[in-house]
Amino acid sequence: MDYPDFEILIFPDEPFGFKEYIPKCNLQVISTGGVSPAQKRDIALKYAKGEIFAFLDDDAYPARDWLKQAITHFTDKNIAAVGGPGVTPKEDNLRQFASGRVYSSILVSGRFVYRYTPKKRLEVDDLPSCNFLIRKNVFEELGGFNTNFWPGEDTKLCLDIVQKLGKKIIYEPKAVVFHHRRPLFMPHIRQIANYALHRGYFVKRYPQTSLKFVYFLPSILISGIFLSLIVSLFSGKVRDIYLSAVSLYIIIVFLFSLSRKLRLIPFVFFGIIITHLVYGIYFLKGLLVLKLEEEKR
Repeated sequence: MDYPDFEILIFPDEPFGFKEYIPKCNLQVISTGGVSPAQKRDIALKYAKGEIFAFLDDDAYPARDWLKQAITHFTDKNIAAVGGPGVTPKEDNLRQFASGRVYSSILVSGRFVYRYTPKKRLEVDDLPSCNFLIRKNVFEELGGFNTNFWPGEDTKLCLDIVQKLGKKIIYEPKAVVFHHRRPLFMPHIRQIANYALHRGYFVKRYPQTSLKFVYFLPSILISGIFLSLIVSLFSGKVRDIYLSAVSLYIIIVFLFSLSRKLRLIPFVFFGIIITHLVYGIYFLKGLLVLKLEEEKR
């Protein structure tokens, strides 16, 4: 890391062979037992000495200048947190890289593509915790993430920062973290389903940041396809419109799947379609569920 003063805290479930403290690296390994990632990060309040907490996931690693690029924003006392994109690393295999292409497609992430590829700097109200820096005193004041949600703990924390404290969150495109992807298809599908389930539930739980039309689009798409299919069985005119609309959708997805790496194209093509289907279904499930499992604990 191209930064003069930082410590590293690793919170595995169980010890995994590292010494508990390595002075040369200023590194501590603290086993926590089987708790959620949010709870692990809350434990940092007990051990971390720095004024800024910088969070990573266990399947991510930072660019060399990650801290240097992010830390400049903390000269403004009204800025409580900073984050950046989680870019797919070049060493990921074909199916992982295809998953990254799906996430970074405007057809999947819409205006939130900046979470997966560097875009312009802006103020935001929600950022993922795989690349997230926050003032220790702010984190302490909020009681940490203080939730069992996973994923979605970052949505709650960001909402607390903006709503409860009236502070700002900045997206810095140069503060890059490389985030390994879940490969297409099943690992990617399970992750998408979990994201969608929580976002649908958060429409009711945290409408301030989750009640946005863009999150409903996959469900609208799936509902439209299903209902139009049923109606088309009884109307030739509707059938023609339905087939034209589906054909247009397939063409658009194909165009956005094109790549110089020909082997990527079929994975990205089917990845986008499956992502729409799975997200749309599980988002609706999240809207309908009364309480998520995490909240029952």
